[in-house]
Amino acid sequence: MLTDQPTHCQASAHASKMPVLSMLDLVAVREGGTVADALRIALDTARHAEHLGFTRYWLAEHHNMPGIASSATAVLVGHIAGGTQHIRVGSGGVMLPNHAPLVVAEAFGTLAELYPGRIDLGLGRAPGTDGLTMRALRRNRIESEADFPRDVAELQQMLAAPVPGQRLVAMPGAGTQVPIWLLGSSLFSARLAAQMGLPFAFASHFAPGLLMQALEVYRSQFTPSTVLERPYTIVGVPLIAAPSDDEAHFLASSTYQRVLGIVTGQRGRLAPPVQHYLQTLHTQERAAIADFLACAIIGGPDTVARGFRKLAAATEADEFMLVSDVFDPTLRLRSLSIAAEAAALA
Repeated sequence: MLTDQPTHCQASAHASKMPVLSMLDLVAVREGGTVADALRIALDTARHAEHLGFTRYWLAEHHNMPGIASSATAVLVGHIAGGTQHIRVGSGGVMLPNHAPLVVAEAFGTLAELYPGRIDLGLGRAPGTDGLTMRALRRNRIESEADFPRDVAELQQMLAAPVPGQRLVAMPGAGTQVPIWLLGSSLFSARLAAQMGLPFAFASHFAPGLLMQALEVYRSQFTPSTVLERPYTIVGVPLIAAPSDDEAHFLASSTYQRVLGIVTGQRGRLAPPVQHYLQTLHTQERAAIADFLACAIIGGPDTVARGFRKLAAATEADEFMLVSDVFDPTLRLRSLSIAAEAAALA
């Protein structure tokens, strides 16, 4: 059902080079496990991704969600960077409207001083939570459409070298030039990334509907900048790999349960896999899961390699950012190993 990509992820007629692989971790808290377990699993996974040659390991900011332990994103970035050697570590992303740009500059500037050349700062403009928690984070601040571009520009300036007479200086932060990425699931961030000449990551791991349109907007409107000469794109890819297609779809039932919980507003901890889970659902529920996971690649090695080739041809992405919600941590590591091998052969 979810092996091949629907229309908005279908391949174009020409071949494309294989993107490099990276990983996004939501730091899932598993049923029967603890937050401490989730944090340990995240570090083990990051070390494995580094061993496999992944380019970067990002962590996503979410709040008030019982199954996700990545709310203190900058703290986790430091934890993962401190436990690895050379892989780039960053946010995928920090939800900038939740934070003052100065606070973000100081936090990621500190990380950049601790781990030079290894820190990324991905920025999103969604709340990453529910309305009640958003109000608790923002203290009744009302955001306008103009705020996010202005905050991004302010953050860029704080991470740049100070200019004579500059009264507000992020310390640490100033002069670190931490690379900024814009993240999004709509055309707004695609246009802004193009206008500012910044790299762009599309959240097709959960909202693939506008993927192709956003990439076209970003590339066609891109203006070179001092940080980027040509467009650079990351595409989010839900990934469950196993020795066989049947086992991969069985393991993916944990992801299916998580997605259904998101769609129905009944979020919980990552659940163990269930045999024939999709067959127990109504048609509308299966359709909602399929739409959410339209860019998912689920299967054995040959299926994964074929899926990578199709998605690379469709998107011409520079990187695939894998999201792999496998309940058993050991099988999650195996999933990433199979993906790395499949990418090498794709």
